[in-house]
Amino acid sequence: MLTNIVDKIADRVRWGYLTAFILLLTSYILTFYTTQQLLKQSNWLNHTNSIINNLDLLHSTVKDGESAVRGYVALNDGKFLAGYHNSIPVKDSLFNILSSLIKDNKAQLKRLDTLKELINKKYSLLKDGLIAFKENNYQVSGDLKSIANNGKQVMDEIRQRMLGMQDAENKLMLTRSGRLSSFSNFMKIITIASLIVAILLTLYSIVTFTKENKAKKQADDNAMAFREQLEMRINELALVNKELVELRGMEKFAATGRIARTIAHEIRNPLTNITLATEHLRLEIPVNAETELLLEMISRNATRINQLISDLLNSTRITQLDFTKTPLNDILDASLELAKDRLELKGIKVIKNYSALRCDVLADVEKLKIAFLNIIVNAIEAMEPNKGVLHIKTEDNNGRCIAVITDNGKGMNKEHLSKLFEPYFTTKEKGTGLGLANTQNIIIGHKASIIAESDEGKGSSFTISLSLT
Repeated sequence: MLTNIVDKIADRVRWGYLTAFILLLTSYILTFYTTQQLLKQSNWLNHTNSIINNLDLLHSTVKDGESAVRGYVALNDGKFLAGYHNSIPVKDSLFNILSSLIKDNKAQLKRLDTLKELINKKYSLLKDGLIAFKENNYQVSGDLKSIANNGKQVMDEIRQRMLGMQDAENKLMLTRSGRLSSFSNFMKIITIASLIVAILLTLYSIVTFTKENKAKKQADDNAMAFREQLEMRINELALVNKELVELRGMEKFAATGRIARTIAHEIRNPLTNITLATEHLRLEIPVNAETELLLEMISRNATRINQLISDLLNSTRITQLDFTKTPLNDILDASLELAKDRLELKGIKVIKNYSALRCDVLADVEKLKIAFLNIIVNAIEAMEPNKGVLHIKTEDNNGRCIAVITDNGKGMNKEHLSKLFEPYFTTKEKGTGLGLANTQNIIIGHKASIIAESDEGKGSSFTISLSLT
């Protein structure tokens, strides 16, 4: 009788673990397939972003060449021609890059050929205009005005052609984004299913444990082994989901940079004309105290607007870095030293929990110090005086060097957290909203990742993951 009971329990154990094995195998295959598809769609999205960005750069290059010629004609100053001559090789290089990127898209290649003809025609008109300007003793003539009108028509057509190519790429991006979202949802379903399998297998192990004695130990060992496999799969899924969040952050950063560059070009072109016109007025009209004050006001505000644009572009452009091998703990200590006065002034307690292992990273030390300092200063400002506690932890995790900066400040709601790294977003009265945007820029430049977590009223935590040297 006991033998029959044990045999029945053993059969149930075998069938239960066989079913779990099949589910695990299926989960692994689906995870592998979905991960490959996510990577494929992500590469396509990067490809589309690269095409759109290069089209933007091509448009701005042609505009810069045209603006340089205008500046030369307006002020008869040969230094402006450097911009025109420099734009020609840049234009040709961008055409080569775009041709390589869209070589498999016949429709886009055809549009690019048409665009190339128009831009070459535009530069031919600019060249003709320069010749006409010189032949007319550096005076604006009727021929030059005719060439300028033709150039404007060609420029309008260039803009329309570029918009057409960008619209085509944006449609492709929407399609690929939809596929990426579908795969992401599919991965969520796999994660939930894996969790359900883990729960069912755990319950099954408990029931089996209560019904047998000798067979119980073996069954429990098997259940533990399968449970570890399930947890490993769940961790793998969680890691993939984390990478997906980082990828979306990169896409958001790229989109923000693209918008910033577009706004910058649209503002700087008329701003250049304003500056040129101001300088021209200085030369043409009689100068007195009132006119000098007004002209100086125009120049000063134009310079300020240009600086604001530069700050925005710098916060969304991947900066050039000077890498050296440096311990991460030393960089964090240097950042804390820069914030020492603020910490002492507000009575903030600092708790460091550094890894005992030497965690060397390949980094631009000065830039990374600035990134950590921005996070530390924000944490200080979020905490109450004499009550704040700043935790800084480092660890070596699977070939990555991790730094975690945590405060017990006021925290953020989900809406603010989702906009945290956007340029000009700030919750501080006198903040510029560029500190964390610049921090993200520096972290991305190190091919690293930054993740922010926060609960309103409980504080915030920033996790920075860097590659070991």
